[in-house]
Amino acid sequence: MSESSAISRRHALKGLLTGAAGAAAVPAIAAPNQTERAPAVRASRYVFNDPDFTQPVKFPWEKLLSVEELATTTALADLILPKDETSPAASAVGVPEFINEWVSADYELHHEDREVIRGGLGWLSTESFKRFEKRFEELSIEQQSQIADDICDSAKALPQFKVGAAFFKRFRQLCLGGYYTHSTTWKSLGYVGNISVGGPYPGVPQAVIEKLGLQEFV
Repeated sequence: MSESSAISRRHALKGLLTGAAGAAAVPAIAAPNQTERAPAVRASRYVFNDPDFTQPVKFPWEKLLSVEELATTTALADLILPKDETSPAASAVGVPEFINEWVSADYELHHEDREVIRGGLGWLSTESFKRFEKRFEELSIEQQSQIADDICDSAKALPQFKVGAAFFKRFRQLCLGGYYTHSTTWKSLGYVGNISVGGPYPGVPQAVIEKLGLQEFV
């Protein structure tokens, strides 16, 4: 987690976005026939389904993270996604606020994340005091990295760090979900948006066709 590895780590994290992290960025929405779960996962602010006016609107909800928890969230998010020459830090695009809203959401599917994240933030503060007698956000980058290195790989984490590793895995997924769904970071993913190509559609680049093994279908 050293500062010199920030660029390569950022590129590696982008790959995770297409998996669980990308899915985490969008709250689950019930299909129309899932009426038994509608109160837990459907809200009138979403346009994908007609609003259910028989249920109370659950937004806006009270934000649950304390000032101390938000400070720890900000420090860890910026350790995972620091500012570099091409991209802003996680805190600069509102990732801590995104995580706060996510864990505060009054949906059944968010309740487990709430327990994991808040419990993990508490674990992180306890571990920081145990090692350095300071809160996590008060530590140097090197000290923060020492703790993060012990929990960043759940498969290799020692038994005493398993709780922290489970927290870090989910926290990192939420960081990526919040970070790469912000408009200022789309460029980092190669997303250019709905723009004119300046002429006839050129088609799929030949290099992409060959890489995907689709040459025989062209």
